Amino acid sequence: MNYKYKWLFALLISVTTYINKSYPQAKAPVFDIGGRIAAEQPAPVKDVIIQLLLAADKKLIKIEYADTLGNFNFEKIPAGTYLLVTQSMYFGPYQSAPIVHHQSTQLGTITLQPRSTSLKEASVVANKPFVQQQYDKTVLNVAGSLTAVGSTALEVLEKAPGITIDQNDNIAMRGRQGVLVMIDGKQVPMTGQDLANMLRNMSASQIENIDLITNPSARYDAAGNAGIIDIRLKKGKKAGTNGNVSFSYGQGRYPKLNPSLSFNSKQQHLNIFGSYNYTWREDLNDLTIYRQFYNNKDEFTGANNYNNFFKYRNSSHNARIGADYSIGKNIVVGFAANGIFSTNRISTNSVAHTINAQQENTGSFITLGNTQPGRNNGSINLNYKHTLDSNGRELTADLDYARYTLGETQLYNTRYFDIHENEYRAPYQLFGDLNGELSIRSFKIDYTHPLKNAGIKLDAGIKSSWVTSDNDVQFFDRSNGGNIPDKGKSNHFIYKENINAAYVNAEKKWAKLSIQLGLRMENTIAKGQQITNTENFNRNYTQLFPSGYIGYEINKQHDLGLSMSRRIDRPSYRQLNPFRVFLDPLTSSTGNPFLLPEITNSFELTHTFRQQYITKIGYSRTKDNILSVLSPDTDPNTVIQTNRNLAKYDYYNVSFGFPITVSKWLSSTNTALLYYGRYIGNLVNTNLDVSRISFNFNSVNTITINSLTTLEITGSYESRSYYGFLDVGSFWFINAGAQRQLWNRKAAVKLNISDIFFTNKTNAVTRLTGYGETFIQKRDTRVATITFSYKFGGNNAGAIRRKTGGAEEEKRRAG
Repeated sequence: MNYKYKWLFALLISVTTYINKSYPQAKAPVFDIGGRIAAEQPAPVKDVIIQLLLAADKKLIKIEYADTLGNFNFEKIPAGTYLLVTQSMYFGPYQSAPIVHHQSTQLGTITLQPRSTSLKEASVVANKPFVQQQYDKTVLNVAGSLTAVGSTALEVLEKAPGITIDQNDNIAMRGRQGVLVMIDGKQVPMTGQDLANMLRNMSASQIENIDLITNPSARYDAAGNAGIIDIRLKKGKKAGTNGNVSFSYGQGRYPKLNPSLSFNSKQQHLNIFGSYNYTWREDLNDLTIYRQFYNNKDEFTGANNYNNFFKYRNSSHNARIGADYSIGKNIVVGFAANGIFSTNRISTNSVAHTINAQQENTGSFITLGNTQPGRNNGSINLNYKHTLDSNGRELTADLDYARYTLGETQLYNTRYFDIHENEYRAPYQLFGDLNGELSIRSFKIDYTHPLKNAGIKLDAGIKSSWVTSDNDVQFFDRSNGGNIPDKGKSNHFIYKENINAAYVNAEKKWAKLSIQLGLRMENTIAKGQQITNTENFNRNYTQLFPSGYIGYEINKQHDLGLSMSRRIDRPSYRQLNPFRVFLDPLTSSTGNPFLLPEITNSFELTHTFRQQYITKIGYSRTKDNILSVLSPDTDPNTVIQTNRNLAKYDYYNVSFGFPITVSKWLSSTNTALLYYGRYIGNLVNTNLDVSRISFNFNSVNTITINSLTTLEITGSYESRSYYGFLDVGSFWFINAGAQRQLWNRKAAVKLNISDIFFTNKTNAVTRLTGYGETFIQKRDTRVATITFSYKFGGNNAGAIRRKTGGAEEEKRRAG
């Protein structure tokens, strides 16, 4: 750890020790709460979930199941005021009056109504809508969605309200890029196309839900200007051994195959969990591009007309294993290990016609490519949790190590033809050997301390991470049968980074008012070194990131909330690496070692009506906005793609989420988003000042045929929008699915057809000084998928500790 930050660790430990010694708290008396569940008419009571909540804020205290006679008992519950709530697919929900508990409490017999007399309420419990709007986030309930059947994680995100994915696989939330993607609270070690490929190799069958968070608290890393996408994987919550197996087959233009297994085994103090998912997919990218070039007088000088076809074959093994062990009642230690091992093959066929200033065809070239990337990504997390007392004091710690390796070969063969399709020059053959390694080490400590007398909850913590990225790229010219090194394209780049952070967060609730304030400090020390040409850079900067939230309950029907945050989006390690990547004889891409992190200040006002209808109004300003820009290269009629900093980006948005229940058998969840973005700055000799009002609408509709059969239809529309120089056209798509449950709901068969009308296509226009481009992109989006899944194991409830690690923001930037 950097020396000047060692005091943070020492201070936190000292404060924790002082509080423990100076403020000993007597253990609160504990008693049992018991009762019996019965049906209105004599019938067995089965699968009733009984929840004990704090009456003040409805915080979940404990979950129990009734025995075969309907009896239940909550053991050793501290004195206080509680609520009892039941959930069941066979009975309507029940909520008790406040229970004043100061000695052993017997609630007597609680009689439940059959579901048929309360179908509307029961359906809410049994079938969560695909989209749920909450104060601070939007939740996608993937596990219950039919149109997620057979899909990948990336395809599920495409269906999400306000989420778009461009032709370069960049993910945007509500029209803004710079999204932080996490899995179970751990940041994904990739960006751009690497991130997209990883999400393509993750089956939706692994996902429980996805949280879209707009303004995270100070406890989160400060990364992610547009917000956070947190993918929550399925985890067992039952005692004994149980799990799920599934198999899906999809057919679009190419086949997609996905078997998966997940399990959980909880025995007394030990809980073991794991999963394995295999993905085999073939996909395509059909890309048509027309590029125009101009001189300094804005006169047309030539063009290139491209027809590109990319075929992808992906084979990926995704495995995770972990365990939690309880040491006594207050301490839990655990570990979690994850591995993604993939081998891919990308075949490219690029046909380009060259056009001169007189609009005449001057010839063509064909580039055939064969790229075979292989990735081995592994990580391990060790974790510790100590519940210091029954009042909520808690200390947690995480130690993470991750290592990612890339081995990739590229072979491009280009042939040149004149206007009569005669080959007029020798073919050009380029071979590339790309090797990379990334290691991440991190630790973090978090401490929670409620101040009971003041009604304040305090959180504080520290974190340090160390990252080393080593990329060695070698290219060779094989045109003449040899293996001649191409020093202009080869590069060896080493990047080292150390980030040290500390935060404090305070939260207080009154009867109607709630406030949360936080401050995070992050110090970044970075060094980049090019071995090839000895170019180096060093950076050392410290920044503060405040965040906060104010909520007010006007009455039982109306709530208001105002949130703000300051966030940072650091360039990925690949974006900083200046090596040049060959795409075809006239196109290349390169990193930018002088790229600066972008900083965003954002504000959002939220209004909730009847806990269902949510309106959000937001504003943000981003400085040094990172944009991917295509521009003329040094040679005539060639282009280069790189990331650059734009002066600023202003963003305004209004969104409205509204569920509609047409009848007992039809429900609809809808989200409408209206946003305005303005890009201002000067890049590649072009003054950029563009803006537009854009609109996004997402609708998920569920049709209940009977208790075992349901249908789901989803649709999405995105209007024309800007992304920097890109003027992106509108698009829409519709998906439909059906599900039939079998064998006493142990198994299910699902059928899904995505993008039924094959309308999910991207078209865009860009224009800057000396250059213009129009493109149309088509992918394998219309796919029919059938899935069979089976649940095995017992039904006893058991508490599973949610585990997230500490190597978070660093992993996202590994791509």
